[in-house]
Amino acid sequence: MLEALKIEPTHKTPKVYLDPKENHFEVSGRSIPEDSVGFYKRILDWIDEYANQPNPETEFKFELEYFNTSSSKNILELLKKLEKIHLEGKGKIHITWYYDEDDEDMEETGEDYKALLNVPLDLIMKVY
Repeated sequence: MLEALKIEPTHKTPKVYLDPKENHFEVSGRSIPEDSVGFYKRILDWIDEYANQPNPETEFKFELEYFNTSSSKNILELLKKLEKIHLEGKGKIHITWYYDEDDEDMEETGEDYKALLNVPLDLIMKVY
């Protein structure tokens, strides 16, 4: 089985926790890395590897506070890779997109991704 990929968050990069054994897949926090392509390359490569033998069901959680434009391109690429696993029938993918109740931008972004992709995606408002 594929080894877990765990990246601790910084003030510029999100927490990334991809663990097929625990069936825990999460990207959370802020994503404004200096080198967005470099940061996300490890994640995208890991997902490519995961796509060879995904779990029968994968729950993928996005809980981002903020991300920049270059991160959004990489996040969309990640979502497209998950969609591909789903559409090819390799495993069921379910994505949950969390946003703060007062964050219309993050809600709209989740709605945009949902409209672009053919994979189950739920938007969940976090209320404090």
